[in-house]
Amino acid sequence: MAEPSTPSPPEPDPEADNEALVERWKELSEQSHRVVEAFVERQETGDTYSIVDMAGIGRAFAQLTAKMLEDPAKLAQAQAQLWQESLKLWQSATQRMMGIQAEPVAAAERGDRRFKDKAWDEELAFDYIKQSYLLAARWMQGLVSEVEGLDPGDKEKIDFYTRQYLSAVSPSNFVATNPAVMRRVEQTKGQCLLDGLKHMLDDMERGRGQLQISMTDMEAFKVGENVAVSPGKVVFQNDLMQLIQYAPSTDEVYQRPLLFVPPWINKFYVLDLQPKNSLIKWVVDRGHTLFVISWVNPRKDLADKSFADYMLEGPIAAMDAIAEATGERDLNILGFCIGGILVESLLAYLAVKGDTRIKSATLLATLVDFREVGEVSVFIDEDQLRSLEEHIEEKGYLEGKHLAQMFNMMRENDLIWSFVVNNYLMGRDPMPFDLLYWNSDSTRLPAAMLIYYLKKVYRENALIEPDGLELDGVGIDLRRIETPLYVLATKDDHIAPWVSCYPVTQVFSGPMRFVLGASGHIAGIVNPPAANKYCYWTHGRYPADPEAWFAKAKQHEGSWWPDWGAWLAKKSGKKVPARQPGDGKLKPIEDAPGSYVKVRAPD
Repeated sequence: MAEPSTPSPPEPDPEADNEALVERWKELSEQSHRVVEAFVERQETGDTYSIVDMAGIGRAFAQLTAKMLEDPAKLAQAQAQLWQESLKLWQSATQRMMGIQAEPVAAAERGDRRFKDKAWDEELAFDYIKQSYLLAARWMQGLVSEVEGLDPGDKEKIDFYTRQYLSAVSPSNFVATNPAVMRRVEQTKGQCLLDGLKHMLDDMERGRGQLQISMTDMEAFKVGENVAVSPGKVVFQNDLMQLIQYAPSTDEVYQRPLLFVPPWINKFYVLDLQPKNSLIKWVVDRGHTLFVISWVNPRKDLADKSFADYMLEGPIAAMDAIAEATGERDLNILGFCIGGILVESLLAYLAVKGDTRIKSATLLATLVDFREVGEVSVFIDEDQLRSLEEHIEEKGYLEGKHLAQMFNMMRENDLIWSFVVNNYLMGRDPMPFDLLYWNSDSTRLPAAMLIYYLKKVYRENALIEPDGLELDGVGIDLRRIETPLYVLATKDDHIAPWVSCYPVTQVFSGPMRFVLGASGHIAGIVNPPAANKYCYWTHGRYPADPEAWFAKAKQHEGSWWPDWGAWLAKKSGKKVPARQPGDGKLKPIEDAPGSYVKVRAPD
């Protein structure tokens, strides 16, 4: 019996293909028109504020040019150096063309994912393009960094925006000079470029005429369904926050409850993304009655909320509510990032008040000394603060997108250009990634709080000064704090540099354990033990110089969580029967994670 024949694939229909292409171009043209209309409308309404200070950048680079021209011999010497390095590269490329082994003149830094495709090394043309770029980029960065006589603030801007420019012109960001993109174009017969154009127009339409790059599949996650799923109840709320009490997962719990004070820049569920990487779940599973503050996403009606209000209506209100919910007066507290700065201020405030309810405090990625704040300083000089004040005076808040832009620019290749390549050049949909979903879920900041915080804490460095801040009529002096403290900084943190977190060891008066974790501001914090990633350093003595501390610190493999868990257990009292949300005087309002965290109103 003859085997059935395999049906032949259908013949391509050029006419149908052309019709589909025409229809798609029509859709893209209509969408482009909508984007232009949105852009024009934005310009007409004056909604053009940007956290990037173009005038300040122009002034800084004008000063740079003037200083460079004052020493033409040095400039000529630098140009000669670039010529010599370029000649070496040409000689190296010529040797390779002749089949002779040649060492690279310029190699990408380890971890530079822009050049991970093998063709950047194996194919002569792309290797030459890559090395030419790396040579020129390093030459330019060296040239501008060595110019003397510049204003320190201008120098920071010049270094930062020179890097932004060099990242933007990387050959990996262009179709014709990226081998992976070229292969993709060939494989899809150019369809990927049309798909990429559609993705770009979608992002510009979503940003109402401004480009807001999609980092992840925003439809793949929903707060309370597949992120922020730890069970619990909202047991208290006010204008600024909801207080979540998490359901126990053990028969017994420690006597002292634990309160998390997360940052109000972004949302608390970075600590509860998925069960496998949730610090919240990990803490509950170790027998702690955990309460977490979920901050509101403020509108204009909260414009006058101050930094003191965040303290009074945040952790202080939460402490009173926790006593009602559990019957326990004493508790432990944890603050993360700006939430940690609030906890530092709270501890000093309570010291003056004679309030001893907090028996231990944990600070995660929390600055103390703001003399060195990293690249954040590029965005908060006096001129930019004035511009910011003018912008938020009418709105009553700063839109979250501006802070998101600032943080993304600090890691531009990872958080901007990698998505330009993937989404627009490759034409691929963004991958679902819980952390990037959270990163895109930004929050507004009320005007009064933000201006006070930036002026007093960032610009004046008043937090570390005795009574440099005043909250609710009380001078804040960190030296008064005698509460036992666990401090975790992260080595590669670009938002809270660890050397500016370390001075807490010199200021606080109580017993302390300072731990330095590997990685950065988020990855170094959200580091579950099961992942078996990174490491951390400890050392029991704390000299004034952080580098001297690090030189003698002991390295431990794995996550810092178990180290902290052991420390916290000793501060948490005896074991008591597990407490369910609603057992005490506070009755549940709604299920965790609550309604405040779900607000994603457009800016």
